[in-house]
Amino acid sequence: MAIMNTQLNTWLMLDHAKKHFGEVEIVTQLSPTSTHRYTYSDMVERCFKLMNAIEKMGLEPESRIATMAWNGYYHLECYFAIPSLGYVLHTLNSRLSPADLVFIINDANDEVIFAAPDLLPLLEAIQDDIPTVKRFVVLCDKLPATTLRGAISYEELIADEEATHSVLDIPEDTPSSLCYTSGTTGRPKGALYTHRSTYLHALGVALPSGMGISPSDAVLPIVPMFHANAWGCVHASVIVGAKIVFAATPLDPVSLVDFLTEEEVTLAAGVPTVWIQLAEELSRRKVNLPMLREIVSGGSQPPRPLIERYREEFGIPITQAWGMTETSPLASMARPKHSLKALDGEERLNRIETMAGLPVPGISVSIRDENGDEAPWDSKTMGQLYVKGAWVIDSYLSGRSPESFTPDGWFATGDVAIGTPDGYFSIADRTKDMIKSGGEWISSVEMEGAIMGMPNVLEACVIAIPDPKWQERPLAAVVPRDGATITIEDVRAHLTKSGFAKWQLPDRLEIIDMVPRTSVGKFDKKVLRSKFGD
Repeated sequence: MAIMNTQLNTWLMLDHAKKHFGEVEIVTQLSPTSTHRYTYSDMVERCFKLMNAIEKMGLEPESRIATMAWNGYYHLECYFAIPSLGYVLHTLNSRLSPADLVFIINDANDEVIFAAPDLLPLLEAIQDDIPTVKRFVVLCDKLPATTLRGAISYEELIADEEATHSVLDIPEDTPSSLCYTSGTTGRPKGALYTHRSTYLHALGVALPSGMGISPSDAVLPIVPMFHANAWGCVHASVIVGAKIVFAATPLDPVSLVDFLTEEEVTLAAGVPTVWIQLAEELSRRKVNLPMLREIVSGGSQPPRPLIERYREEFGIPITQAWGMTETSPLASMARPKHSLKALDGEERLNRIETMAGLPVPGISVSIRDENGDEAPWDSKTMGQLYVKGAWVIDSYLSGRSPESFTPDGWFATGDVAIGTPDGYFSIADRTKDMIKSGGEWISSVEMEGAIMGMPNVLEACVIAIPDPKWQERPLAAVVPRDGATITIEDVRAHLTKSGFAKWQLPDRLEIIDMVPRTSVGKFDKKVLRSKFGD
């Protein structure tokens, strides 16, 4: 007797969705005043039409087909049609520099690019530098004027195709998708996922110990679909049949509040900066979002005051998620254990909500000291964070940065972490963002969170600046609320009350209009280092 050898691939997802959730809605906000609606059945049929069209392009197996697009139904169809043919979906981050885009497209050997109409000028400017790309498909009805070679509109491409397709036998270890790191510390590196890893990751996301997505949910992934599989929200929603809701780009907090309400969104996922802006709009309008049962916040640690504000002012829990492009990305969630469910206030924040969390099933973590030995999980000892698991890559594309992978099968994340006796872990900082002052380490993340707890502070970012005596000292870059005045004395006094030692306090304060963002919405500290690092 044996278990059926069912191959875990995108066909399994599509078939399940069409058969059991055909009537479930997929809604795309095209603008603050217009939406596109269709169902899972419509989506699958259009995927089949797209598959039939792509097959006529004469590509070799495992060819790379790229998308440069925003969140929405066009991108969703590419998410499933391309890998279901045995090709590799390569999601391009249009917010990267032209030089990085050229490097990534050439490194991946992309042959076709599906692109949003508003991004055509970017591609037109670099098309002579990306010779492997033979064709461009524009995600629209009618092709706009463009100099791109072999260009055709999406709707024209699929117009005459059949809305059916026979199931293909795609082995689960076949590459399915490709995403590059954001390149904040060098050239972007490619992370190649398989059908098996994508399916298992989707299950991990859907689990109650993950994001807990079910058929009862309406899920809004604000995280871009071009970034790390949209955190698995899309695949997880499809396998369980949840309603999917996509917000328009650029994000507008005013229309976002209306959209969340109208579509009865129950779960939303995005970086902390999104939730800071949304909180301001909710407070301004004095409204709540009664259907929104949870916000998943990732990309960087959500500030403690933000978690408290949502819980106390809006009645919405913010749950921290941690992961990386290399981990597909979800690796942990800050869920309470049964024994800790009754905790509230400061103790709940300290022991659960400010943690990166507990590893989701399928992921293992290790925190190691400078000798490579496991560090004690005592809530105070810092160490380098390593991960391994069913959806963690074992190498970068083309074998880049082999030093990131250990001989015993672990991935070195580059994060500094602290484990707790409860089994949770927190991210103290990225290794490159830790501040070493007089031989002692200062966590920029912890200090940022404390400063953002000041009533007059909207955003704060802490960086290291060179110091002739202490090697490095912290600098606080702060965005005040409208009309507020903040001094270095205010910041130092607040941090002292928050438990920071005198030697840890910043020596310098810079008032800025906005913290610069990376291409995926995180605070971009390298820009501030360049500006203030002297």
